[in-house]
Amino acid sequence: MPGRGSVPAERLAAVDELQQVLLSRPMTAVVGIRGVPAAALQTMRRELRARGHPIRVATNTSIRHAIEKASAQRAALQPLLDRVEDQTAILAAEGNPFALYQELARTRSPTPARGGEVAPRDIVVPAGATSFKPGPIVGELQHAGFPAAIEKGKVVLKKETTIVKAGGTIPREVAGLLTRLEIFPLEVGLTLRGVVDGETFYPPSVLNVDLDAQRADLARAAHRALGLALEIGYATPSTVPLLVSKAHRRALGLALAAGYVTQETIEPLFAKAMREAAAVGKLTGN
Repeated sequence: MPGRGSVPAERLAAVDELQQVLLSRPMTAVVGIRGVPAAALQTMRRELRARGHPIRVATNTSIRHAIEKASAQRAALQPLLDRVEDQTAILAAEGNPFALYQELARTRSPTPARGGEVAPRDIVVPAGATSFKPGPIVGELQHAGFPAAIEKGKVVLKKETTIVKAGGTIPREVAGLLTRLEIFPLEVGLTLRGVVDGETFYPPSVLNVDLDAQRADLARAAHRALGLALEIGYATPSTVPLLVSKAHRRALGLALAAGYVTQETIEPLFAKAMREAAAVGKLTGN
């Protein structure tokens, strides 16, 4: 980093302020903001700040210098340097990195391609009828690689087609037709590029977890484990009340079957005897 005397004071102050943001919370993240309209970004920043997750936008140079300075006090921040590219912001937060990933993912929404962008994933066009009327559009679709044809007076796509592979550039012609088909292959919103929680660095690839599905899996596993423990009679604080209740029901059933008299069985045994006596009376005519 250049000497402090050769750098404008306001830039040095901005770096120092970013350094304090990086060190202010246990969880620190680098966030991509490419393609987010200014008004939408301001709204997202207000919402995140209200939830205790202040986000700061700065030049990549300032962010890199701030991370380098902050890393002297907290070495775990060092991997974030490799995540500073394109349009970047930093975010300080408390809580769970997986929940933060989901929170930022909810800011993303589909947006049409204009042409020239890199496809983030395979762009698949489904087979079926379109809203187009027969005409020149069929030739346009076919020229762009869409398997278009006319059937029963409608323009249809005859088979599902991957029109652009993940990592490929979206041609302008294809982009226009995708928009007319109401297929929006891109997303706009905040992208979590990496987060440090305490002393642990998490790349986004390990944070993309469906928390609801994980909770459901854990609930199913707990239910099955409880059933197994009850089946084999394994005693735990959770199973003891259920095991005692199960043993009581079985003991009561055995006592009733054997005609064993207790305070609990006397009433049902007497009722059983009365039913049997009534049945015998009907058979004998008495």
